[in-house]
Amino acid sequence: MEAQAREFRETAGRATRRNMTVRTRFAPSPTGLLHIGGARTALFNYLFARHHGGQFLLRIEDTDRERSTAAATQVILDGLAWLGLTPDEPAVFQSTRQHRHAEVALAMLAAGTAYRCWLTADELREMRERALAEGRSTRVDSPWRERDPAEGPPGVNPAIRLKAPRDGETVVHDLVQGEVRVANTELDDMILLRADGTPTYQHAVVVDDHDMAITHVIRGDDHLTNTFRQLGIYRAMGWAPPRFAHIPLIHGADGAKLSKRHGAVSVLEFREQGFLPEALCNYLLRLGWAHGDAEILPRDEQIRLFDLDGVGRGAARMDYAKLTHTNGVYLRAADDARLSHETLRRLAHRTDLSFGTDAAHRVQALLPYLKERAKTLAELADSAAFLVHPLPLAFEPKAAALLTPEARLLLRDLGAALDGSDFSVAGIDAVLRAFAEATGKKLGQVAQPLRAALTGSTASPPIDATAAALGRAETLARIAAAAG
Repeated sequence: MEAQAREFRETAGRATRRNMTVRTRFAPSPTGLLHIGGARTALFNYLFARHHGGQFLLRIEDTDRERSTAAATQVILDGLAWLGLTPDEPAVFQSTRQHRHAEVALAMLAAGTAYRCWLTADELREMRERALAEGRSTRVDSPWRERDPAEGPPGVNPAIRLKAPRDGETVVHDLVQGEVRVANTELDDMILLRADGTPTYQHAVVVDDHDMAITHVIRGDDHLTNTFRQLGIYRAMGWAPPRFAHIPLIHGADGAKLSKRHGAVSVLEFREQGFLPEALCNYLLRLGWAHGDAEILPRDEQIRLFDLDGVGRGAARMDYAKLTHTNGVYLRAADDARLSHETLRRLAHRTDLSFGTDAAHRVQALLPYLKERAKTLAELADSAAFLVHPLPLAFEPKAAALLTPEARLLLRDLGAALDGSDFSVAGIDAVLRAFAEATGKKLGQVAQPLRAALTGSTASPPIDATAAALGRAETLARIAAAAG
Protein backbone atom coordinates (compact mmCIF):
# COMPACT_ATOMS: atom_id res chain seq x y z
CA MET A 1 0.00 0.00 0.00
CA GLU A 2 2.87 2.37 0.78
CA ALA A 3 4.26 1.87 -2.74
CA GLN A 4 0.84 2.67 -4.20
CA ALA A 5 0.51 5.74 -2.03
CA ARG A 6 3.97 6.94 -3.09
CA GLU A 7 3.08 6.44 -6.78
CA PHE A 8 -0.13 8.35 -6.22
CA ARG A 9 1.69 11.29 -4.62
CA GLU A 10 4.31 11.35 -7.37
CA THR A 11 1.64 11.28 -10.08
CA ALA A 12 -0.24 14.12 -8.43
CA GLY A 13 2.99 16.07 -8.03
CA ARG A 14 3.85 15.72 -11.71
CA ALA A 15 0.34 16.88 -12.61
CA THR A 16 0.63 19.93 -10.37
CA ARG A 17 3.97 20.93 -11.92
CA ARG A 18 2.56 20.62 -15.42
CA ASN A 19 -0.50 22.71 -14.63
CA MET A 20 1.40 25.87 -15.50
CA THR A 21 0.93 24.90 -19.16
CA VAL A 22 -2.50 24.94 -20.78
CA ARG A 23 -3.48 21.34 -21.51
CA THR A 24 -6.71 20.35 -23.22
CA ARG A 25 -8.02 16.97 -24.25
CA PHE A 26 -10.46 15.36 -26.64
CA ALA A 27 -11.97 12.27 -25.05
CA PRO A 28 -14.21 10.29 -27.43
CA SER A 29 -15.76 6.88 -26.76
CA PRO A 30 -14.93 4.37 -29.53
CA THR A 31 -18.48 3.09 -29.85
CA GLY A 32 -19.26 4.55 -33.26
CA LEU A 33 -18.16 7.01 -35.91
CA LEU A 34 -16.37 10.30 -35.26
CA HIS A 35 -19.37 12.61 -35.33
CA ILE A 36 -19.11 16.10 -36.76
CA GLY A 37 -19.93 17.51 -33.31
CA GLY A 38 -17.02 15.59 -31.82
CA ALA A 39 -14.75 16.86 -34.57
CA ARG A 40 -15.67 20.45 -33.71
CA THR A 41 -15.01 19.77 -30.02
CA ALA A 42 -11.59 18.38 -30.92
CA LEU A 43 -10.89 21.41 -33.10
CA PHE A 44 -11.82 23.87 -30.34
CA ASN A 45 -9.58 22.01 -27.87
CA TYR A 46 -6.72 21.97 -30.37
CA LEU A 47 -7.00 25.66 -31.26
CA PHE A 48 -7.37 26.77 -27.65
CA ALA A 49 -4.24 24.85 -26.64
CA ARG A 50 -2.25 26.18 -29.61
CA HIS A 51 -3.46 29.76 -29.05
CA HIS A 52 -2.18 29.66 -25.48
CA GLY A 53 1.06 27.86 -26.33
CA GLY A 54 -0.17 24.70 -24.63
CA GLN A 55 -0.73 21.05 -25.44
CA PHE A 56 -3.59 19.10 -26.99
CA LEU A 57 -4.10 15.52 -25.81
CA LEU A 58 -6.26 12.58 -26.82
CA ARG A 59 -7.92 10.07 -24.50
CA ILE A 60 -9.89 7.10 -25.80
CA GLU A 61 -12.62 6.41 -23.26
CA ASP A 62 -13.02 2.70 -23.91
CA THR A 63 -14.18 1.44 -20.52
CA ASP A 64 -17.41 0.19 -22.13
CA ARG A 65 -15.71 -2.98 -23.36
CA GLU A 66 -18.84 -4.46 -24.93
CA ARG A 67 -19.46 -1.49 -27.23
CA SER A 68 -15.91 -0.20 -27.75
CA THR A 69 -14.25 -1.63 -30.85
CA ALA A 70 -10.82 -1.44 -32.40
CA ALA A 71 -12.42 -0.43 -35.70
CA ALA A 72 -14.19 2.55 -34.09
CA THR A 73 -10.95 3.58 -32.39
CA GLN A 74 -9.18 3.53 -35.74
CA VAL A 75 -11.96 5.64 -37.29
CA ILE A 76 -11.39 8.27 -34.60
CA LEU A 77 -7.63 8.24 -35.12
CA ASP A 78 -8.02 8.39 -38.92
CA GLY A 79 -10.52 11.23 -38.69
CA LEU A 80 -8.33 13.35 -36.41
CA ALA A 81 -5.27 12.70 -38.58
CA TRP A 82 -7.22 13.72 -41.70
CA LEU A 83 -8.32 16.94 -39.98
CA GLY A 84 -4.74 17.69 -38.96
CA LEU A 85 -5.58 17.59 -35.23
CA THR A 86 -2.52 15.71 -34.03
CA PRO A 87 -2.19 15.24 -30.25
CA ASP A 88 1.05 16.24 -28.58
CA GLU A 89 1.39 12.98 -26.65
CA PRO A 90 0.44 9.36 -27.38
CA ALA A 91 -3.25 8.62 -26.89
CA VAL A 92 -4.28 7.48 -23.40
CA PHE A 93 -6.61 4.47 -23.34
CA GLN A 94 -8.87 4.68 -20.33
CA SER A 95 -9.29 0.91 -20.09
CA THR A 96 -5.58 0.54 -19.21
CA ARG A 97 -5.95 2.70 -16.10
CA GLN A 98 -8.51 0.78 -14.05
CA HIS A 99 -6.00 0.05 -11.29
CA ARG A 100 -5.47 3.81 -10.91
CA HIS A 101 -9.21 4.50 -10.83
CA ALA A 102 -9.60 1.87 -8.09
CA GLU A 103 -6.65 3.32 -6.17
CA VAL A 104 -8.27 6.76 -6.03
CA ALA A 105 -11.61 5.32 -4.97
CA LEU A 106 -9.90 3.41 -2.14
CA ALA A 107 -8.08 6.59 -1.11
CA MET A 108 -11.44 8.35 -0.84
CA LEU A 109 -12.80 5.43 1.14
CA ALA A 110 -9.89 5.70 3.57
CA ALA A 111 -10.43 9.46 3.88
CA GLY A 112 -14.15 9.03 4.64
CA THR A 113 -15.31 10.84 1.50
CA ALA A 114 -16.66 7.63 0.01
CA TYR A 115 -18.38 4.54 1.42
CA ARG A 116 -19.16 0.93 0.61
CA CYS A 117 -22.70 0.33 -0.52
CA TRP A 118 -24.51 -3.01 -0.77
CA LEU A 119 -27.72 -1.69 -2.32
CA THR A 120 -29.02 -4.20 -4.84
CA ALA A 121 -30.58 -3.37 -8.21
CA ASP A 122 -33.99 -4.43 -6.86
CA GLU A 123 -33.64 -2.20 -3.81
CA LEU A 124 -32.65 0.75 -5.97
CA ARG A 125 -35.64 0.22 -8.24
CA GLU A 126 -38.01 0.02 -5.26
CA MET A 127 -36.51 3.23 -3.80
CA ARG A 128 -36.99 5.11 -7.06
CA GLU A 129 -40.52 3.84 -7.58
CA ARG A 130 -41.46 4.84 -4.03
CA ALA A 131 -39.92 8.30 -4.46
CA LEU A 132 -41.82 8.84 -7.71
CA ALA A 133 -45.06 7.73 -6.13
CA GLU A 134 -44.53 10.16 -3.24
CA GLY A 135 -43.44 13.01 -5.52
CA ARG A 136 -39.94 13.10 -4.07
CA SER A 137 -36.55 13.36 -5.76
CA THR A 138 -35.24 10.06 -7.08
CA ARG A 139 -31.78 10.89 -5.77
CA VAL A 140 -30.14 7.79 -4.33
CA ASP A 141 -30.19 7.99 -0.54
CA SER A 142 -28.34 4.86 0.46
CA PRO A 143 -28.77 3.54 4.04
CA TRP A 144 -25.13 2.43 3.83
CA ARG A 145 -23.87 6.03 3.84
CA GLU A 146 -23.62 6.06 7.66
CA ARG A 147 -23.99 2.36 8.35
CA ASP A 148 -21.10 0.27 9.66
CA PRO A 149 -19.60 -1.59 6.68
CA ALA A 150 -18.98 -4.52 9.03
CA GLU A 151 -22.70 -5.17 8.73
CA GLY A 152 -22.38 -5.80 5.00
CA PRO A 153 -23.53 -9.22 3.77
CA PRO A 154 -20.62 -11.68 3.73
CA GLY A 155 -19.37 -12.88 0.37
CA VAL A 156 -21.02 -9.98 -1.50
CA ASN A 157 -18.85 -7.33 -3.11
CA PRO A 158 -20.08 -3.75 -2.52
CA ALA A 159 -19.98 -0.77 -4.81
CA ILE A 160 -18.10 2.30 -3.66
CA ARG A 161 -20.12 5.52 -3.64
CA LEU A 162 -19.07 9.14 -3.30
CA LYS A 163 -20.25 10.77 -0.10
CA ALA A 164 -21.66 13.87 -1.78
CA PRO A 165 -22.36 17.07 0.19
CA ARG A 166 -25.98 17.47 1.26
CA ASP A 167 -25.99 21.17 2.08
CA GLY A 168 -25.20 24.27 0.08
CA GLU A 169 -24.70 24.37 -3.65
CA THR A 170 -22.14 23.55 -6.31
CA VAL A 171 -21.11 26.42 -8.60
CA VAL A 172 -19.50 26.13 -12.01
CA HIS A 173 -17.86 29.26 -13.42
CA ASP A 174 -18.16 28.11 -16.99
CA LEU A 175 -16.05 29.89 -19.62
CA VAL A 176 -18.91 29.75 -22.14
CA GLN A 177 -22.14 29.34 -20.15
CA GLY A 178 -21.21 31.73 -17.35
CA GLU A 179 -21.96 30.99 -13.69
CA VAL A 180 -24.22 27.97 -13.22
CA ARG A 181 -25.44 26.73 -9.84
CA VAL A 182 -27.02 23.52 -8.60
CA ALA A 183 -28.29 22.80 -5.11
CA ASN A 184 -26.39 19.90 -3.57
CA THR A 185 -29.69 18.31 -2.62
CA GLU A 186 -30.01 17.52 -6.35
CA LEU A 187 -26.75 15.57 -6.42
CA ASP A 188 -26.75 11.95 -5.28
CA ASP A 189 -24.03 9.69 -3.97
CA MET A 190 -22.88 8.43 -7.35
CA ILE A 191 -21.07 5.14 -7.75
CA LEU A 192 -17.29 5.40 -8.20
CA LEU A 193 -16.48 1.70 -8.47
CA ARG A 194 -19.05 -0.94 -9.32
CA ALA A 195 -19.31 -4.13 -7.33
CA ASP A 196 -17.12 -5.88 -9.93
CA GLY A 197 -14.37 -3.30 -9.36
CA THR A 198 -14.78 -1.43 -12.65
CA PRO A 199 -14.94 2.37 -12.55
CA THR A 200 -17.90 4.41 -13.68
CA TYR A 201 -17.50 6.99 -16.43
CA GLN A 202 -17.89 9.91 -14.01
CA HIS A 203 -15.10 8.67 -11.77
CA ALA A 204 -12.65 7.61 -14.49
CA VAL A 205 -12.97 10.96 -16.28
CA VAL A 206 -12.00 12.93 -13.20
CA VAL A 207 -9.03 10.72 -12.32
CA ASP A 208 -7.74 10.76 -15.87
CA ASP A 209 -8.16 14.52 -16.29
CA HIS A 210 -6.28 15.07 -13.04
CA ASP A 211 -3.44 12.70 -13.86
CA MET A 212 -3.12 14.10 -17.41
CA ALA A 213 -2.88 17.60 -15.84
CA ILE A 214 -5.78 18.88 -17.93
CA THR A 215 -6.23 22.58 -17.23
CA HIS A 216 -9.30 23.20 -19.42
CA VAL A 217 -12.13 20.79 -20.18
CA ILE A 218 -13.85 21.94 -23.36
CA ARG A 219 -16.79 19.71 -24.26
CA GLY A 220 -20.43 19.71 -25.35
CA ASP A 221 -23.00 21.36 -23.10
CA ASP A 222 -24.76 18.00 -22.75
CA HIS A 223 -21.98 17.25 -20.23
CA LEU A 224 -22.79 20.24 -18.02
CA THR A 225 -24.83 18.16 -15.56
CA ASN A 226 -21.92 15.71 -15.33
CA THR A 227 -19.62 18.53 -14.26
CA PHE A 228 -21.55 19.17 -11.04
CA ARG A 229 -21.23 15.52 -10.08
CA GLN A 230 -17.58 15.31 -11.09
CA LEU A 231 -16.68 18.35 -9.01
CA GLY A 232 -17.61 16.30 -5.95
CA ILE A 233 -14.70 13.96 -6.68
CA TYR A 234 -12.26 16.85 -7.08
CA ARG A 235 -13.48 18.26 -3.79
CA ALA A 236 -13.24 14.90 -2.02
CA MET A 237 -9.66 14.38 -3.23
CA GLY A 238 -8.54 17.94 -2.53
CA TRP A 239 -7.66 18.41 -6.19
CA ALA A 240 -7.90 21.74 -7.98
CA PRO A 241 -10.44 21.25 -10.78
CA PRO A 242 -9.76 22.37 -14.35
CA ARG A 243 -11.62 25.26 -15.90
CA PHE A 244 -14.74 24.14 -17.75
CA ALA A 245 -16.19 25.35 -21.04
CA HIS A 246 -19.37 23.72 -22.30
CA ILE A 247 -20.02 24.49 -25.94
CA PRO A 248 -23.49 24.28 -27.53
CA LEU A 249 -24.35 21.28 -29.67
CA ILE A 250 -24.80 21.28 -33.44
CA HIS A 251 -28.36 21.01 -34.73
CA GLY A 252 -29.80 20.54 -38.16
CA ALA A 253 -31.24 23.44 -40.15
CA ASP A 254 -34.66 22.66 -38.63
CA GLY A 255 -33.36 23.09 -35.10
CA ALA A 256 -33.56 19.37 -34.30
CA LYS A 257 -30.62 17.33 -33.08
CA LEU A 258 -28.29 16.65 -36.00
CA SER A 259 -28.86 13.20 -37.49
CA LYS A 260 -28.45 11.22 -40.70
CA ARG A 261 -31.69 12.62 -42.08
CA HIS A 262 -30.01 16.04 -42.27
CA GLY A 263 -27.11 14.69 -44.35
CA ALA A 264 -23.61 13.47 -43.57
CA VAL A 265 -22.76 13.53 -39.86
CA SER A 266 -19.48 11.58 -39.58
CA VAL A 267 -16.12 13.08 -40.46
CA LEU A 268 -15.14 10.31 -42.86
CA GLU A 269 -18.44 10.68 -44.71
CA PHE A 270 -17.47 14.27 -45.48
CA ARG A 271 -14.08 13.04 -46.67
CA GLU A 272 -15.67 10.55 -49.03
CA GLN A 273 -18.06 13.19 -50.34
CA GLY A 274 -15.07 15.23 -51.45
CA PHE A 275 -14.63 17.89 -48.78
CA LEU A 276 -11.15 19.12 -47.97
CA PRO A 277 -10.13 18.81 -44.31
CA GLU A 278 -9.04 22.45 -44.08
CA ALA A 279 -12.40 23.57 -45.47
CA LEU A 280 -14.33 21.40 -43.02
CA CYS A 281 -12.26 22.73 -40.11
CA ASN A 282 -12.79 26.32 -41.27
CA TYR A 283 -16.53 25.74 -41.45
CA LEU A 284 -16.69 24.00 -38.06
CA LEU A 285 -14.72 26.83 -36.47
CA ARG A 286 -17.30 29.34 -37.68
CA LEU A 287 -20.12 27.08 -36.49
CA GLY A 288 -20.58 28.58 -33.06
CA TRP A 289 -17.54 30.87 -32.92
CA ALA A 290 -17.16 34.29 -34.46
CA HIS A 291 -14.47 36.90 -35.01
CA GLY A 292 -15.83 39.90 -36.84
CA ASP A 293 -16.83 39.23 -40.43
CA ALA A 294 -13.91 36.94 -41.24
CA GLU A 295 -15.14 33.78 -42.97
CA ILE A 296 -12.08 32.14 -44.53
CA LEU A 297 -9.35 31.63 -41.96
CA PRO A 298 -6.28 29.44 -42.58
CA ARG A 299 -5.05 27.33 -39.67
CA ASP A 300 -2.38 29.80 -38.53
CA GLU A 301 -4.99 32.56 -38.35
CA GLN A 302 -7.38 30.27 -36.49
CA ILE A 303 -4.72 29.63 -33.87
CA ARG A 304 -3.90 33.32 -33.58
CA LEU A 305 -7.51 34.41 -33.14
CA PHE A 306 -9.30 31.58 -31.35
CA ASP A 307 -10.35 31.94 -27.75
CA LEU A 308 -13.41 30.88 -25.80
CA ASP A 309 -14.86 34.37 -25.50
CA GLY A 310 -15.92 34.08 -29.13
CA VAL A 311 -18.03 30.96 -28.57
CA GLY A 312 -21.77 31.59 -28.45
CA ARG A 313 -24.22 30.00 -26.04
CA GLY A 314 -26.89 29.09 -28.56
CA ALA A 315 -26.98 25.84 -30.51
CA ALA A 316 -25.32 26.11 -33.93
CA ARG A 317 -27.19 24.99 -37.05
CA MET A 318 -25.51 22.92 -39.72
CA ASP A 319 -25.67 24.57 -43.14
CA TYR A 320 -24.48 22.15 -45.81
CA ALA A 321 -24.76 24.77 -48.56
CA LYS A 322 -22.42 27.09 -46.68
CA LEU A 323 -20.00 24.24 -46.05
CA THR A 324 -20.01 23.43 -49.77
CA HIS A 325 -19.35 27.08 -50.63
CA THR A 326 -16.44 27.18 -48.17
CA ASN A 327 -15.06 24.01 -49.67
CA GLY A 328 -15.22 25.55 -53.14
CA VAL A 329 -13.12 28.49 -51.94
CA TYR A 330 -10.47 26.16 -50.55
CA LEU A 331 -10.61 23.93 -53.62
CA ARG A 332 -9.81 26.80 -55.96
CA ALA A 333 -6.83 27.76 -53.79
CA ALA A 334 -5.51 24.21 -53.39
CA ASP A 335 -2.31 22.92 -54.99
CA ASP A 336 -2.97 21.43 -58.43
CA ALA A 337 -0.69 18.44 -57.86
CA ARG A 338 -2.63 17.52 -54.72
CA LEU A 339 -5.98 17.91 -56.48
CA SER A 340 -4.77 15.90 -59.45
CA HIS A 341 -3.75 13.06 -57.14
CA GLU A 342 -7.13 13.12 -55.35
CA THR A 343 -9.03 13.28 -58.65
CA LEU A 344 -7.17 10.31 -60.11
CA ARG A 345 -7.63 8.36 -56.88
CA ARG A 346 -11.38 8.83 -57.10
CA LEU A 347 -11.52 8.05 -60.81
CA ALA A 348 -9.52 4.86 -60.28
CA HIS A 349 -12.52 3.35 -58.49
CA ARG A 350 -14.69 3.66 -61.60
CA THR A 351 -14.84 0.59 -63.83
CA ASP A 352 -15.97 2.45 -66.95
CA LEU A 353 -12.72 4.39 -67.31
CA SER A 354 -9.40 3.50 -68.90
CA PHE A 355 -6.14 4.68 -67.39
CA GLY A 356 -3.24 4.89 -69.77
CA THR A 357 0.06 6.65 -69.29
CA ASP A 358 -1.49 9.97 -70.36
CA ALA A 359 -4.27 10.01 -67.73
CA ALA A 360 -2.37 11.95 -65.06
CA HIS A 361 -1.01 14.43 -67.63
CA ARG A 362 -4.47 15.13 -69.01
CA VAL A 363 -6.04 15.68 -65.60
CA GLN A 364 -3.21 17.88 -64.35
CA ALA A 365 -3.20 19.95 -67.55
CA LEU A 366 -6.91 20.77 -67.31
CA LEU A 367 -7.15 21.02 -63.53
CA PRO A 368 -6.71 24.82 -63.32
CA TYR A 369 -9.91 25.14 -65.39
CA LEU A 370 -11.85 22.24 -63.85
CA LYS A 371 -11.44 23.43 -60.26
CA GLU A 372 -12.93 26.84 -61.04
CA ARG A 373 -16.38 25.26 -61.29
CA ALA A 374 -16.17 22.38 -58.80
CA LYS A 375 -17.25 22.69 -55.18
CA THR A 376 -16.06 19.26 -53.99
CA LEU A 377 -13.49 16.67 -54.97
CA ALA A 378 -16.37 14.43 -56.04
CA GLU A 379 -17.57 17.11 -58.47
CA LEU A 380 -14.01 17.63 -59.65
CA ALA A 381 -13.62 13.92 -60.40
CA ASP A 382 -16.95 13.81 -62.22
CA SER A 383 -15.98 16.76 -64.40
CA ALA A 384 -12.61 15.19 -65.21
CA ALA A 385 -13.94 11.72 -66.01
CA PHE A 386 -14.27 12.42 -69.74
CA LEU A 387 -10.50 12.86 -69.95
CA VAL A 388 -9.92 9.18 -69.26
CA HIS A 389 -13.07 7.71 -70.81
CA PRO A 390 -12.36 5.21 -73.59
CA LEU A 391 -13.99 5.45 -77.00
CA PRO A 392 -16.79 5.38 -77.84
CA LEU A 393 -17.98 8.20 -75.59
CA ALA A 394 -21.45 8.15 -74.11
CA PHE A 395 -23.14 11.36 -75.32
CA GLU A 396 -25.54 13.33 -73.20
CA PRO A 397 -28.84 14.00 -75.07
CA LYS A 398 -28.06 17.66 -75.69
CA ALA A 399 -24.58 16.79 -76.95
CA ALA A 400 -25.93 14.08 -79.24
CA ALA A 401 -28.42 16.59 -80.66
CA LEU A 402 -25.51 18.83 -81.70
CA LEU A 403 -23.96 16.11 -83.85
CA THR A 404 -26.18 16.64 -86.90
CA PRO A 405 -25.07 15.39 -90.34
CA GLU A 406 -23.88 18.90 -91.12
CA ALA A 407 -21.91 19.04 -87.87
CA ARG A 408 -20.29 15.68 -88.58
CA LEU A 409 -19.06 16.96 -91.95
CA LEU A 410 -17.75 20.08 -90.23
CA LEU A 411 -15.89 17.93 -87.70
CA ARG A 412 -14.11 15.98 -90.44
CA ASP A 413 -12.75 19.18 -91.94
CA LEU A 414 -11.97 20.60 -88.50
CA GLY A 415 -9.99 17.49 -87.60
CA ALA A 416 -7.82 17.95 -90.68
CA ALA A 417 -7.25 21.60 -89.76
CA LEU A 418 -6.34 20.77 -86.16
CA ASP A 419 -3.88 18.13 -87.28
CA GLY A 420 -1.71 20.96 -88.56
CA SER A 421 -1.69 22.70 -85.16
CA ASP A 422 1.17 22.52 -82.65
CA PHE A 423 -1.51 21.57 -80.08
CA SER A 424 -0.71 24.30 -77.64
CA VAL A 425 -3.72 26.16 -76.21
CA ALA A 426 -2.83 29.24 -78.27
CA GLY A 427 -2.23 27.19 -81.40
CA ILE A 428 -5.58 25.40 -81.12
CA ASP A 429 -7.38 28.68 -80.49
CA ALA A 430 -5.81 30.17 -83.62
CA VAL A 431 -6.89 27.18 -85.75
CA LEU A 432 -10.46 27.33 -84.45
CA ARG A 433 -10.78 31.04 -85.16
CA ALA A 434 -9.28 30.70 -88.63
CA PHE A 435 -11.55 27.72 -89.39
CA ALA A 436 -14.66 29.64 -88.26
CA GLU A 437 -13.74 32.59 -90.40
CA ALA A 438 -12.99 30.41 -93.45
CA THR A 439 -16.32 28.57 -93.19
CA GLY A 440 -18.35 31.71 -92.46
CA LYS A 441 -19.46 30.51 -89.01
CA LYS A 442 -19.41 32.00 -85.58
CA LEU A 443 -16.82 30.58 -83.23
CA GLY A 444 -19.51 29.00 -81.07
CA GLN A 445 -20.92 27.13 -84.06
CA VAL A 446 -17.54 25.46 -84.42
CA ALA A 447 -16.71 25.05 -80.74
CA GLN A 448 -19.97 23.43 -79.60
CA PRO A 449 -19.92 20.41 -81.96
CA LEU A 450 -16.24 20.00 -81.12
CA ARG A 451 -17.02 20.14 -77.40
CA ALA A 452 -19.66 17.44 -77.83
CA ALA A 453 -17.22 15.28 -79.79
CA LEU A 454 -14.42 15.63 -77.24
CA THR A 455 -16.38 15.47 -73.96
CA GLY A 456 -19.77 13.91 -74.68
CA SER A 457 -21.44 16.95 -73.10
CA THR A 458 -22.23 20.58 -73.83
CA ALA A 459 -20.25 21.97 -70.89
CA SER A 460 -16.51 21.84 -70.34
CA PRO A 461 -13.52 24.09 -69.70
CA PRO A 462 -12.46 26.25 -72.69
CA ILE A 463 -12.39 24.00 -75.73
CA ASP A 464 -8.84 24.97 -76.73
CA ALA A 465 -7.55 24.01 -73.28
CA THR A 466 -9.63 20.81 -73.34
CA ALA A 467 -8.20 19.70 -76.70
CA ALA A 468 -4.68 20.58 -75.59
CA ALA A 469 -5.11 18.47 -72.44
CA LEU A 470 -6.37 15.50 -74.44
CA GLY A 471 -3.47 15.81 -76.85
CA ARG A 472 -3.25 15.44 -80.61
CA ALA A 473 -3.85 11.69 -80.94
CA GLU A 474 -6.83 11.51 -78.57
CA THR A 475 -8.43 14.69 -79.88
CA LEU A 476 -8.28 13.53 -83.49
CA ALA A 477 -9.50 10.05 -82.52
CA ARG A 478 -12.54 11.50 -80.74
CA ILE A 479 -13.32 13.82 -83.62
CA ALA A 480 -13.12 10.90 -86.06
CA ALA A 481 -15.38 8.74 -83.85
CA ALA A 482 -18.01 11.50 -83.58
CA ALA A 483 -17.83 12.36 -87.29
CA GLY A 484 -18.57 8.73 -88.20
